[in-house]
Amino acid sequence: MLYYLFDYINKLYAPPGFDIFRFLTFRSALSAITALFIALYAGPKIIKLLQKHQIGEAKKDDGPKFHWSKAGTPTMGGLIILLSIAVPVLLWGDIVSIYVILILAGTLFLGAVGFLDDYLKVIKKLPNGLIARYKLLGQIFVGLVVGLVIYFSPEFNGFNTLTTVPFLKNVNLDLSYLYIPAVVFIVTATSNAVNLTDGLDGLSIGVTVIVMIALALLSYFSGNAIFSNYLNILYLPGAGELTVFVAAVVGAGLGFLWYNSYPAQVFMGDTGSLALGGAFGILAVLIKKELFIPILGGIFFMETISVIIQRTYFKYTKKKYGEGRRIFKMAPVHHHFEMLGWPEPKIVVRFYIIAIILAVITLVSFKIR
Repeated sequence: MLYYLFDYINKLYAPPGFDIFRFLTFRSALSAITALFIALYAGPKIIKLLQKHQIGEAKKDDGPKFHWSKAGTPTMGGLIILLSIAVPVLLWGDIVSIYVILILAGTLFLGAVGFLDDYLKVIKKLPNGLIARYKLLGQIFVGLVVGLVIYFSPEFNGFNTLTTVPFLKNVNLDLSYLYIPAVVFIVTATSNAVNLTDGLDGLSIGVTVIVMIALALLSYFSGNAIFSNYLNILYLPGAGELTVFVAAVVGAGLGFLWYNSYPAQVFMGDTGSLALGGAFGILAVLIKKELFIPILGGIFFMETISVIIQRTYFKYTKKKYGEGRRIFKMAPVHHHFEMLGWPEPKIVVRFYIIAIILAVITLVSFKIR
């Protein structure tokens, strides 16, 4: 909204300095700074509110026993993240951009699904929260809407069903009629993947910030004719506006990490993890980098695969030998390392390092082709 106000003033009166608000990089910086300050300011207030209403993490019998001490820590802290994302985007973003509308609406909707899940678990004391199929239905709905809009909207004509193939120069895969199902799968998978990663203090939000920094660069490059041509990637007119959103996520994530780092004062809950995971998937879809998800989001991918492998192997061995066996000491894989005796902060920092390496590989891959 301030973007339009300053643009109007600049066009009407042309005061010195106001022209700077036209620049995407400047508005993205303002978005990140605004998000950071909102998170730092609102964080303690929301944490106190959650404590006042005794909205705390329940003891998880299926998790490591040394996590039982975390029971009672305020959860649903994803509200801090969503507030810190929405306000800067509305202030500094082009809110009539189809890119901004899709990413912001999708993120907030999945945040609402996560909020309902947290509400049922923490306040209504339902052990499993929102029934799994209803949660899945919400994720599918978001993916379906995003896929349909991209497929049929004239703003995406010429590249609506295309996706960039990693490590191959000037090669784009046309998913054609499979595009909408692919988008649904991606949004659902990434949303759940970040949710699975949210098991250690600061792990999920820290990795998300690293991933989003890379996505901010890719969004800016994709929406810039010069950079996209230099990197031989699809030029997506208007996609650069996503940088304002991604910058807000980075700022909000850093602000939330201030309170979520070990030992955590607040957990994001499904309110935050489903929203951030969905945002990751939708962003990858909007900038046509879907096939880069396993690389850029390698930590999330690894966490998800570890759960799938563990459950599949357990069911297979139970059927074959009458007793279920495990490959990992506990899944997701971050718990496996805990069971090996690694301190929680060490696991988190090492996962950060891996995430940074994967982000660098993703970015470098556009020139090494």
